[in-house]
Amino acid sequence: MSPFRLHPRQNPSMHLAVICIMMLGLTLAGCVSTQTPQDVALKMPDPTYVAMYGAQPDERFPLPATDISTVDPQFLRREVAYDTPERPGTIVVDTANRHLYLVRENGRALRYGIGVGGQGFTWSGVATVHDKQEWPDWYPPKEMIQRKPELMRQVSTLQSGLGVPGGPSNPLGARALYLWQGNKDTLFRIHGTNEPWMIGTAVSNGCIRLSNEDITELYDRTPIGTPVLVI
Repeated sequence: MSPFRLHPRQNPSMHLAVICIMMLGLTLAGCVSTQTPQDVALKMPDPTYVAMYGAQPDERFPLPATDISTVDPQFLRREVAYDTPERPGTIVVDTANRHLYLVRENGRALRYGIGVGGQGFTWSGVATVHDKQEWPDWYPPKEMIQRKPELMRQVSTLQSGLGVPGGPSNPLGARALYLWQGNKDTLFRIHGTNEPWMIGTAVSNGCIRLSNEDITELYDRTPIGTPVLVI
């Protein structure tokens, strides 16, 4: 006999109330978390990365912390195995996979996530770091201003012409490495960004973007004359 079969003398409303109470109990049981403390801990951000991308209050323009929970883990800075014929100290930019490698000894490299040029603005070749600057001014090329006349609202008269002074609103971010081929400026840069959520995408005008935390770290490791291979 079914446990829910109605006895002839039972009140139908009472029977319905019993069923409702039992269903409510099952519903509440489903709300109880089955996660263990270990499960929760596994989902917490790695404290190493939290510190790595933490606030930098001592910068000329203090940098806030980056919320790494919004960043694809593959674009966080890390040391990796990297088989390459390039000598240690070389920067290799893999635009297809959105990674920049600083080659180290013994088949290792420091890998950084990057943003790259959008369609029609990609660039590849061999260059060297001719200059490097902290909190650089930005001088948009005439061709860029012609494509985007609205940029004129951002520029002002600086010592070297019309540009955007270094600071939190500057598209070059906290640092910039200037790439030359021989005696010619390529006009391409490896630089920071005030839009860290764009790392891993192809939207720039050809330059290589890193988060401000990563470009400041790379900047300190990169002397003038560093060879750069963009593939």
